Amino acid sequence: MERSKDLKIHSFQVSPWGQVCQTPGLKSQPTLTAIFAFGTCAGFSGRNTVSLFCGDGRNDTLSANFHYPFRSGNTTLCNHTVSTTYLVGDASSAVEFFVGVGTVCFLYSMAALLVYLGYMHVYKDSDFGPILDFVITAILVFLWLVCSSAWAKGLQNVKDATNTDGIDATVAVCKGSNVTCAVTEFANMRTLNLSVVFGYLNMLVWAANAWFVYKETRWHSQKFASQSGPGRQQVPAPI
Repeated sequence: MERSKDLKIHSFQVSPWGQVCQTPGLKSQPTLTAIFAFGTCAGFSGRNTVSLFCGDGRNDTLSANFHYPFRSGNTTLCNHTVSTTYLVGDASSAVEFFVGVGTVCFLYSMAALLVYLGYMHVYKDSDFGPILDFVITAILVFLWLVCSSAWAKGLQNVKDATNTDGIDATVAVCKGSNVTCAVTEFANMRTLNLSVVFGYLNMLVWAANAWFVYKETRWHSQKFASQSGPGRQQVPAPI
């Protein structure tokens, strides 16, 4: 006599956050790296201390203050005897372009996550959605390369304008025959250096993201079908 067994079938429901791992373009990493990129340079402020060694043995100090967006008019040297001096160099366009690209990428990543979580069925059933996503992602990869390179050059200009050679070439009192100027205390620019690193890291992350999005387009599916089509062999039907 056979004994019947009751089978209990449990249904599992995938949460929206679990669906993120199944999305064609994983936008959570680009969101974080974009925040780190523009967050490490926007709002930065620093100060270099310049020591003046006079010929009569008397010393004095000046303060070179600079902050985001690193316009030449925002970098000054002031004390009681030296008038306000603007240092040479303007990196505002480069850093503002860098922050702008990071902000756009952050907003696009959030919008793409909303589409992936709420309208994935529409995204996969349409040819236009993956193609548009791939084109925008490829453009953002190029923009990260351009803005990171521009900001790296702009950051170097800021460093050159605030070092000893830049101070000597700008401040009139340092050009005197009996006065020697030297930067004795430098501002910590570690976060600015990190912003450049995060910029190039964003380029790599978005490039990897573009590859996954490309695999969802019809271009990849047509290429895969054309490559595997000739190799197919018909299996004879069983007699």
